Amino acid sequence: METIKVILADDHGVVRSGIRTLLESEGDISVIAEASNGQEALEKVEQFQPDLLVVDIRMPVLNGIEATRRLPQYSTITKALVLSMHDDEEYILQSIESGAFGYLLKDTSKEEFLKAIRMVYHGEKYFSGEISGILVNNFMNFKRKEEPGVHADVHTYEITKREKQILRMLADGINNKEIAENLNKSVRTIETHRFNIMKKLKVNNVVELLKKVEDDRSLKEYIYN
Repeated sequence: METIKVILADDHGVVRSGIRTLLESEGDISVIAEASNGQEALEKVEQFQPDLLVVDIRMPVLNGIEATRRLPQYSTITKALVLSMHDDEEYILQSIESGAFGYLLKDTSKEEFLKAIRMVYHGEKYFSGEISGILVNNFMNFKRKEEPGVHADVHTYEITKREKQILRMLADGINNKEIAENLNKSVRTIETHRFNIMKKLKVNNVVELLKKVEDDRSLKEYIYN
């Protein structure tokens, strides 16, 4: 029986221990190394040449998305499977663009996780139902932009579904802490999204951001529709 060799990369030791126990309860999966940050993960990959790198996104030194992007420089046989608590569209799309073969949320079932491990090992892509929905929506929006005669304002803003939601809440006067509580995210995550929104809309601060929403009728209609 073939053994699937896996390296785990997550900055929480308890999480790694739990995943290791789960995977090694199966007879065909072996966790050959662990890493607590993206750079260490790449070094372990280079050393052990595993079949899979199961990687979190938010890690110190080097995050999981960048580690996935650099992975081919360290191994030509290792495939990345992202296992994250983040369901944000931007993280998902960046992971895929960086070469990830799959994306799962940490609250996924044992059965789905094992299915993803085996499918990615055999060279197939795997995305859970919720993630697949985000990919389909993104693809449909992209195709719509390519249609002759379509000049939607969406492509000029290029903000994700999550960013649109946060921008609408900011425009309604809701602060970062309240937004974080409403979306069940950390304040730091909301601040990161806010920074990305300001960068995309080419404003320097929240005051300018809110003024742009108020003054730009098409933008205002977009975020409230």
